Amino acid sequence: MKKFLIVGLGNIGAEYVNTRHNIGFKILDFFARKEALCFETVKLGAVAKFKFKGSSFLLLKPDTYMNLSGKSVQYWIDKENIPQENVMVITDDLNLAFGTIRIKPKGSDGGHNGLKNINLVLNTQNYTRFRFGISDEFKKGKQIDYVLGDWDEDEKTKLPERLEVACEIILSFATAGLENTMTSFNGK
Repeated sequence: MKKFLIVGLGNIGAEYVNTRHNIGFKILDFFARKEALCFETVKLGAVAKFKFKGSSFLLLKPDTYMNLSGKSVQYWIDKENIPQENVMVITDDLNLAFGTIRIKPKGSDGGHNGLKNINLVLNTQNYTRFRFGISDEFKKGKQIDYVLGDWDEDEKTKLPERLEVACEIILSFATAGLENTMTSFNGK
């Protein structure tokens, strides 16, 4: 059975639950509700396990805070013996319009501190990134307030459909492969 590690980046704590920066957690929580999964708090995060069409998924929400996510990712890759090509990290992206999806097999951190730490700890940029656009609708100097702010009313209305698509991407990554997933979902 092929093993996949799906990492949703976010920050722990009630004050972060509905923030744009926590889209990785939000996607995994939505996926878990759909599949009737429960997260268990374990070493360096909360995990839920799921099997689908001959693949085993480990959903991970690191509890190290965003900027130290690499420690948790490395620990679970090693513990579960998951090949790097079967790792997907879900994160927010200011450079994409709200809800726009970009999946890439590797790349730079793009200024994202969570990815920066993962790249540093894993000593590679070769893992799949699933970037979820949160747009850049903030005034100069207000980036932190924006990413750590709640979704606006229009975004809240559109979010459920985008979360459904995100769940399809997670399953497609394991069943259809990265290339087919990128072709099917990038830019949508």
